[in-house]
Amino acid sequence: MQLYSFLFRLMLQCCLCKLRTHQWCFLLFNVLLFHALLFGADFVEEYLLQPTPGIYTDIAVVDVREKARKLDLSNVRGNMSLAYPISNPAACRNSNLFLLTLVFSSPANISQRDAVRRTWANQTLIQGFPVQLLFFLGSSQTSDAQEALMRESANHGDMVQGHAVADLSLLGPTERMVLALRWVITFCPLARFVLLTKDSVFVNLPAIGGYLLGLHRHPEDLYLGRVIQRESPNRDPSNPGYLSPVLYPDKYLPEYCDETAYVLSQDVVRKVYVASAAVHAPVPADVFVGLCAQKAGVAPTHSARFSGDKHIRYNICCYRYMFSSAAMGSNELETVWADLRQGGRCSLLQTYYGLVSCKALTYLDKLSFFNSQGQTEAHG
Repeated sequence: MQLYSFLFRLMLQCCLCKLRTHQWCFLLFNVLLFHALLFGADFVEEYLLQPTPGIYTDIAVVDVREKARKLDLSNVRGNMSLAYPISNPAACRNSNLFLLTLVFSSPANISQRDAVRRTWANQTLIQGFPVQLLFFLGSSQTSDAQEALMRESANHGDMVQGHAVADLSLLGPTERMVLALRWVITFCPLARFVLLTKDSVFVNLPAIGGYLLGLHRHPEDLYLGRVIQRESPNRDPSNPGYLSPVLYPDKYLPEYCDETAYVLSQDVVRKVYVASAAVHAPVPADVFVGLCAQKAGVAPTHSARFSGDKHIRYNICCYRYMFSSAAMGSNELETVWADLRQGGRCSLLQTYYGLVSCKALTYLDKLSFFNSQGQTEAHG
């Protein structure tokens, strides 16, 4: 093995030594271009791909935005027990809350919730700004399961449960989403940003918080995540997710952020909630939010630092850069959190290797995103 390694290095040295000046220049140019594209794509994404402020001429859009601006649900706080078996009305005592995280979780997933509590949810400040995490659960199936949830809620104080009438049907997730947004508007109306995610996702709250604090525009109309573009609706009548052309005649679904993790500014929470009254399509919850955002004149902002439904292979330097990674088991959450808590810095070589491997994944995502944007404009 050592012999092969020696021969490879020797051949490489011989090849490099025989390169002419123009060949060296070409090689150097490609190395520089690779790194410029890899590390400069963030600049392009942050400064050049942000949605421009809209001028809304559609009367329906203007109406949704005006209703959202005037929306006040404070008068219904005392009449929420039927819709929210666990309402937790005092959860947002801090009126200066910077980021509220809602983690959607199944009632039976107590071990995964405990893993999240012990790991990335175990923080209350980001750069001095208060953050809070709550689990949002659907209906339990038995009285024993409900009693267990009540005990868990009493022990931790970090749970909200919404009772969806159609909980077991295809409309269950969208109804839970509307209940979650309604709860935020009612009990947490002053939180500047709301992060929606799942209990199977690792979320890098310090990285997301740092990004939000560094925004170069007023934090309104923010709908931030891994944007899905040009996805065709399900037109198979035999499929449970069938979307009739009568309900949705367009060729493609609207742009929307993948459900694993995305951020809404408080005003968008209100706009999506108001628009939801006019959206009846049986679609997944993340597509539902995209449909509501479209009706409210809100365009999603893409960030490849959200992994979407991809699981990112663990590298501590990469995980310090990424916003999320999906399909995380409890053991892997513990490993990642233990490393991140140590606070040690990556060496220069580790940082370079971690960011290159990490950004290579996100860069491929950006290329596909840019390409689909070009296709959308060409078809437009």
